[in-house]
Amino acid sequence: MRIFVALAAVALALPAAAMEAQGGFNGAKALEYAREFVSIGPRWPLSPGHAKAEAFLREAFKHDKLEEDAFTANTPIGPVPMRNFIVRFPGRKAGVIVLATHYETNYSLKNIHFVGANDGGATTGLLMEIANHLRGHILEGPSVWLVFFDGEEAIQDWYSMGGMDNTYGSRHLAAKWGADGTLKEIKAFILTDMIGAKDLDVEKESRDTGWLVKLVAEAAKKYHVEGHFFRKEEQIEDDHLPFVQRGVASIDLVDINYGPNQSYHHTDKDTMDKLSAQSLTIDGEVILETIRLLGAK
Repeated sequence: MRIFVALAAVALALPAAAMEAQGGFNGAKALEYAREFVSIGPRWPLSPGHAKAEAFLREAFKHDKLEEDAFTANTPIGPVPMRNFIVRFPGRKAGVIVLATHYETNYSLKNIHFVGANDGGATTGLLMEIANHLRGHILEGPSVWLVFFDGEEAIQDWYSMGGMDNTYGSRHLAAKWGADGTLKEIKAFILTDMIGAKDLDVEKESRDTGWLVKLVAEAAKKYHVEGHFFRKEEQIEDDHLPFVQRGVASIDLVDINYGPNQSYHHTDKDTMDKLSAQSLTIDGEVILETIRLLGAK
């Protein structure tokens, strides 16, 4: 993921942290899922850790409707096998809400024991706990699909291959769903990335769909956590863009400014001690309320 332009910042005081689980979301459980996942260690493509991460997701969703979307990516080091995971929870209304994250770590950081606790780990745990709220019944609104993307991170660097050494999984799936007509069913695409840190401050990505930003803001206001959302706007390259480019209503819930002067991002300092159950509770409550609001539209 790369930042290109910081567009604006609003000087608002961050309110006191939200009370836990006002709507029943268990951020502590999401954190434990993340801890178990991150304990795998580095999980860059072609590594033993990557195979373990795949096995982890298969086991986590073995009783759900799980699809494995295997493909081969053309990368600077040659063809690399990758795999997206899609978990479907059916709803009573037409359409689909997609909630996504990426789960792998950087091939280029394989020599520094980069475990990506916040960068891939936290949101994997978050979506696993959200699944606990979705399974076991037919949803009142649209179906919700959880997507775990492979290959968001660059193999060599973000600018290799004419700027295409990144977002392999999301580009593959967006093209696949565009070809088979699935994109037309998607009411909203919600990406989560790096939103588990203690000082949660979710940016507005400049290409987010406006009405979807307003809906998330409405959800945050319900739980009195609006100070954690959209205080500044930035342009961020991430897994939502292949869907934005195809006209899908999309939003990237991302907190790119991670650590003092961004000093934890893509370093061996991105570890579990930087994460917060409270932040994951805020994330979970707001996302579930957003799903409810989307179902009511």
